Amino acid sequence: MVMTTMHDPVETVDWQGREVDCAGCAHGDLLAQEQCKPRHACVHDRYAKRIDRFFRAHPDLAQAYIAHPYFEVRAVASKHLDIFHLAAMRRDPDETVRSIVALRLPHLHLLEMRDDPDREVRIRVAYRLPQSDLAQMMLDDDYYVRTVVARRIAKGMLHLMLHDPDSSVRIAVAERIDSVHLPALANDADSAVRLAVVKRYSPQQLAVMRHDADWRVRYEVAQRIAPAYLRGMLQDEDEMVREVALMRLLENALHGTHTERSANGKD
Repeated sequence: MVMTTMHDPVETVDWQGREVDCAGCAHGDLLAQEQCKPRHACVHDRYAKRIDRFFRAHPDLAQAYIAHPYFEVRAVASKHLDIFHLAAMRRDPDETVRSIVALRLPHLHLLEMRDDPDREVRIRVAYRLPQSDLAQMMLDDDYYVRTVVARRIAKGMLHLMLHDPDSSVRIAVAERIDSVHLPALANDADSAVRLAVVKRYSPQQLAVMRHDADWRVRYEVAQRIAPAYLRGMLQDEDEMVREVALMRLLENALHGTHTERSANGKD
């Protein structure tokens, strides 16, 4: 009796919806030796887990299936290919296959995939390429590809992305760029970008942001701004900003009292 794996479908059909016929399979010898099983490990089944079980047991057969018409077969087979045959699949017609290829290829072979038509493939490429090979992807059409680049590229290149059209990219830039370039983003149209800036500003630098149009930015400012500016923030239009400023003033006053008592030997 053939045992099925929990949650596997009962049907045994191929990628075209036809019943799998073991009698006409080229791997009849494997079936006879119980090295493949219907409803468990079969290269002809359309169910990806069964295909995966087949190739995990017989990785040496992967090369014979790199031109199979079913993308799942090619995708699973690509996990077991040597680098030479894997590189040949960089232009596979299916993005799922190319995504797996992008995860396994050595960096040198990935360069060609920076221009892949599918964003998910390019995202994987951007995550894997060395910093020195990411410059071209700073101009990618997809915002998330550029965001990944901004998170990984050498800091010395980030100033070239200061004016990216997408705020997600500019936030990533603000979080990493050398502090000397941060002021260029202090007046960004998106408050989320400015918030990323103030989180990196020193207490003295925050003074120029205390009148920002967004209360969330001013709230962050109030938490860390130099004490000399706190009284002015007691007049802020937002209650939460005023509360933070007041609490810090009270804490500073209390700390000052304790310091004075300690200096006079009264503690």
